[in-house]
Amino acid sequence: MTKAKEQAKAKSENAQKSAEKSLVGTSKIPISVRGRTFEGFVTKKFPKRVVVEFERTVFVKKYERFYKKKTRLHARLPDSIANDINVGDYIRLRETRPLSKIIHFIVLGKVEKKEAKK
Repeated sequence: MTKAKEQAKAKSENAQKSAEKSLVGTSKIPISVRGRTFEGFVTKKFPKRVVVEFERTVFVKKYERFYKKKTRLHARLPDSIANDINVGDYIRLRETRPLSKIIHFIVLGKVEKKEAKK
């Protein structure tokens, strides 16, 4: 049973990677994705990019406490999914090469499973 689960998992990962590559590439220049993957809420939308914000907890050793810190990332918005993404949507990002001074991520798609935590 474990082999069947591993094979199913490998197939789903391969399907996800191929779907990501089709979303990322444009007709002119394909963009390779690599590195970390993040999920967050769209706070601002521009014609070619979005600003995504998500919270993370940081531990303060001196006080032995946690606090919440917000991270804002600018991501390239491919033309193929530009109409599907709106402010407030929960989306998935993947790291890529630097596309401009502030854009180092690309939008892979909308995450349907998560509910908005507003």
